[in-house]
Amino acid sequence: MRTFGVEEEFLIVDPDNGSPLPLAAELLRLHDPGRPRVSHRSPLPVLAVELQQEQLEVITRPHSSLRGLAAEIRAGRNYADALARKAGGRIAALATSPVPVAPRHTRNDRYDALLEKFALTAREQLTCGFHVHVSVGSDEEGVAVLDRIRPWLPTLTALSSNSPFWNGAESGYASFRTQAWNRWSSAGPTEVFGSARAYHSLVEDLSATGVVTSPDFDARLSARHPTVEVRVSDVCLDARDAALIAALVRALVETAAREWEAGRSPDMVPAAVLRQGAWRASRFGVAGDLLHPVTHRPDTARNVLNALQDHIGDALDETGDAASAAESLQRILRHGTGATRQRQAFERTGRLSDVVAHATALTHQEPADFDPLGERLLTRDAETAIPSGDLVAISG
Repeated sequence: MRTFGVEEEFLIVDPDNGSPLPLAAELLRLHDPGRPRVSHRSPLPVLAVELQQEQLEVITRPHSSLRGLAAEIRAGRNYADALARKAGGRIAALATSPVPVAPRHTRNDRYDALLEKFALTAREQLTCGFHVHVSVGSDEEGVAVLDRIRPWLPTLTALSSNSPFWNGAESGYASFRTQAWNRWSSAGPTEVFGSARAYHSLVEDLSATGVVTSPDFDARLSARHPTVEVRVSDVCLDARDAALIAALVRALVETAAREWEAGRSPDMVPAAVLRQGAWRASRFGVAGDLLHPVTHRPDTARNVLNALQDHIGDALDETGDAASAAESLQRILRHGTGATRQRQAFERTGRLSDVVAHATALTHQEPADFDPLGERLLTRDAETAIPSGDLVAISG
């Protein structure tokens, strides 16, 4: 069974007015990964700074089971929030800031160079994504996977959409993070590579331009781990949605690898068409028509999600995640994504600070005595247990 892990980026916010707070360095100072674990089942999460000091990244270990990964997602959110409270803030799973903010960038050589090169694009780039890493056996298999999952990635953007507000304004998009992120020069969908050699050749050619050193493709090979990294999702307001996205990505990777092994060619749809699918997902989430991953024509979100389930059904069955994934997909169709929740909060009071407060509460909401995908009752110990196993942190 393929292992998988996630990276969640969070906003650090003022609990009183919802403004992002530049506290990342302080939270890392409070975090001491060298201190003894409480037990072998509860290691401290891996934390990292990002471009802006108003955000914090929480990185899980690789897991074989969805239950273990989902438990660590919740534990990581709660741990980061405990650190933020000590510094006078809170952790909120918001992919963009609803309230206006002038971000303060992290001072190091890498980020200083980014600010110098990309100017306003970098200065305004306060966005929080959700990245899923899935293990692959080789670069050749990884690139074959990248070539075959391309049409399905906008569906993940739609399901995770959680950024309707941008700097104090209603953007009109379910995922405005996607629009802001695509200002980076190498962001977005890619053409079919065909081989690991072609993939690495393109990366080298991009680096030779002097603009980018690590491309921001929608999905890419990790530079440091034997994984495929899928990067199209907003950070999810609901931890159950995060677990769902991770399960779907693992199933997509497994399905693509099997297609490659069976000699099935990838869909050669141009990246320019896929970009239109990404735009639809960003604009509407699951509340409007999406681009169907097979026909590349507009279709209802329900039909697109049904097509996704059909496509990866065997892989979900084999990991034991099919029933809970289907239930979570239906929950999102009924109740909407994080973007829906944010807009509902704003409609109630008309205050963006209340949107942030509501989002902060939902970030840490525990569905009492239910497993992370709402599948069935659990004991508290089973709900919070993180299985031991592979202890190598996934990052970048």
